[in-house]
Amino acid sequence: MHPNSLYVDLLGCEIHQHQGRKYTTRIIEAGSGPVLIMMHGGGGHAEAYSRNIARLSRRFRVMSVDFIWHGLSSKPPFREGNWLQQFTEQVLDLMDSMGIGSASFEGESLGGWVAMDLGIRHPDRVDKLILNTAWGGKFDPKHVEEQHADLSSLRKTSMDALEHPDRAKFRKRMEWLMAADKVTDEIIEVRYHIWSRPDTNRALREYYEHLFDPSCERYLFDEAMMSRISRPTLVLWTDRNPLHGVDAARRLKELIKGSELYIIKSAAHWPQWEQPEEHDRVVTEFLSK
Repeated sequence: MHPNSLYVDLLGCEIHQHQGRKYTTRIIEAGSGPVLIMMHGGGGHAEAYSRNIARLSRRFRVMSVDFIWHGLSSKPPFREGNWLQQFTEQVLDLMDSMGIGSASFEGESLGGWVAMDLGIRHPDRVDKLILNTAWGGKFDPKHVEEQHADLSSLRKTSMDALEHPDRAKFRKRMEWLMAADKVTDEIIEVRYHIWSRPDTNRALREYYEHLFDPSCERYLFDEAMMSRISRPTLVLWTDRNPLHGVDAARRLKELIKGSELYIIKSAAHWPQWEQPEEHDRVVTEFLSK
């Protein structure tokens, strides 16, 4: 088990709310130099990277954010059409209001979808991309097996935890993300309190209704779109990812010309938490090239 607490992990980091032109974004930030913006997965929050921020801040200005509808960030209305692009708009709003012209991005799961969207539609704002067990791609079944996870089960456990907040339910939900022995009481407590906030609870219920609606399929990137990513990219995967297996990671590397691939072993959907030292070493090496 990880010996430190979140408080110890985040010593020297600053947690603050930043008011952009359109959105308020909660940020955990540390360091100086080239900017690295770290983006969590669906239902998550900035603490998903709590084990990485301080170490990575020795070389970079690291900013881990709460997405809109998540954590303590803004809870705007969901727009018609491709509502997922609102996440990208939030990131650009944050950068514009802080005077950041371009940055590197690490996105885990949903955050990987946003990172790909930035790379495809806003390459001028991207230095490098790290796609951490990324969601958002629709692969040719000749190359990649269908999703390994039972998404109906994921939806059930997510909605059940939101409708009837209970620490045991939150533990079950987080054991989908990682091995049971990696889930700490403290991260359960953080998620329990965040998901129990009335504004976040309402927003996340609506988020999951949108996410699991069949129409969401049309907003995933097909292989032709993913192959348009031209910025230097690290495909950072795991051997136990519950969404897409290693075959998806290998296909991403083929589609994104010049990209690199690294597989973290004995990890599932939160490798930055499960294997933090290895994750940070690989990320630092990639960004320092």
